[in-house]
Amino acid sequence: MSQKKIVTIDYGMGNLWSVQSAVRYLGRQSLLSSDPDQVREANFLILPGVGSFRKAMETLRRTRLEQAILEAVKVRGAKILGICLGMQLLGASGSEDGKTKGLGLISNAVDKFSPQELNRNKIPHVGFNTVHFAKCSGLFRSLPPAADFYFVHSYRMLGAELKGNWGTCNYGTEFLAAFEVNNICGTQFHPEKSQTNGLILLGNFLEI
Repeated sequence: MSQKKIVTIDYGMGNLWSVQSAVRYLGRQSLLSSDPDQVREANFLILPGVGSFRKAMETLRRTRLEQAILEAVKVRGAKILGICLGMQLLGASGSEDGKTKGLGLISNAVDKFSPQELNRNKIPHVGFNTVHFAKCSGLFRSLPPAADFYFVHSYRMLGAELKGNWGTCNYGTEFLAAFEVNNICGTQFHPEKSQTNGLILLGNFLEI
């Protein structure tokens, strides 16, 4: 079997070193690239992200990475994992700095937590918290039904119904923490910073 190509997308807004280190720990090699052709040809794409939804989408469009991602995932069937902001970018739109169109790989929108719904919890949501999985299969195989992961975020993907597999977290209010819809996966938490549970999830994503 030929080696499957893993690309971590470098668009200047991700926790790239930690992601690359986690992939290497799992015995795999990921190419760190901002080249649309490399992204287009990948079998596995990892889209990290920290910062502004609007700025991220502007960068992905300006560098032609948006079209490369869409071709890889929608035409070639490559698997993609969006992490934190990267998960949010997979959605239809984000409200940060004004409404901005996302990659649209899933139909969910992204909005900021409101102080009212968080029941005195602080924004941003920072630290380990428990994720409850609908099914411990696929991306979530070998994880317990409730597992801890590390979060850092002020925005979250709104919980429109998904037809795949998903996990939720409660931080004053319940929100969508992870999902798997066919070849499209996202985690609001950082698996690369979540110790054993994060490595299990990344290993499941990268399984051939």
